[in-house]
Amino acid sequence: MAAELLDGKAFLDATKARLAERVAALRAQGVTPGLGTIIVGADPNSHAYVRGKRAACEEIGMTSHHRELADDVSATHLHAEIMAFNENPDVNGFIVQLPLPGHLEEEAALLAVDPAKDVDGLHPVNLGRLVMGVPAPRPCTALGIQALLAAHGVAIAGKHVVVVGRGLTIGRPLALLLALKEPNANAAVTVVHTGVRDLGSYTRRADILIAAAGRPSIITPDMVMPGAAVVSAGITMDGRRVVPDVDEAVREVAGWITPRLGGVGPTTIAMLLSNTVDAAERRASVTMKPERADRGEAR
Repeated sequence: MAAELLDGKAFLDATKARLAERVAALRAQGVTPGLGTIIVGADPNSHAYVRGKRAACEEIGMTSHHRELADDVSATHLHAEIMAFNENPDVNGFIVQLPLPGHLEEEAALLAVDPAKDVDGLHPVNLGRLVMGVPAPRPCTALGIQALLAAHGVAIAGKHVVVVGRGLTIGRPLALLLALKEPNANAAVTVVHTGVRDLGSYTRRADILIAAAGRPSIITPDMVMPGAAVVSAGITMDGRRVVPDVDEAVREVAGWITPRLGGVGPTTIAMLLSNTVDAAERRASVTMKPERADRGEAR
């Protein structure tokens, strides 16, 4: 029996419908949520990804603020653009699209972003808050995977999750997120990677298996517990074809599985929009408080 698909596109559509209602309520208060994007260079995959984010903003009534910088842009110029978004009240949150060209330090760029506007959730301050389990913007892809599993009724609490990959954007934050004592979390999490011998001895014990290694078909059917939920978060480009970390034959063993296309990617966009709307609501709450206080004093 083939696995149930964890449909990221359907998840994105449902999320956009809910967020559109929140955006409309904010606009009625005079606040239009704005997402900023900064992209350096001409990488076609990065540009396609950013176009998708900007289009999604427009669909739900948000504004999109965009900066395209040349491959050879200086660190000084990049940081000036980051500071401009930090100071722009119309930009509730923004991202610096990674990867950056080799002459630019990604860590320095991330550090320059105002943590309150870091809707990617990758600023060291926000990652530190994730470690502490306190509120902060959380990494979009990790958050999207968690939400996708929950939307399909995949139980996480008390289950054994194995994450293959220890990268900054997915593996490490996801392991932290799913281990928190929170709803749709509270799991036992094992993190392994391509340097571990006999990966299958770990992955076959997983109720939920998440592959984020960036190695084509690293997860094969014999490495999966029958009925497990399997998420392919890592991809590799073979020419123009997207090759996921999880072999397509795994769908004959798994209970749930992400499709080759339209799995995790759309959920990342959904959470990016959600984090931006959250930031706009925080701003609206702060700006409305003085007005209420003034009205009270006038009486």
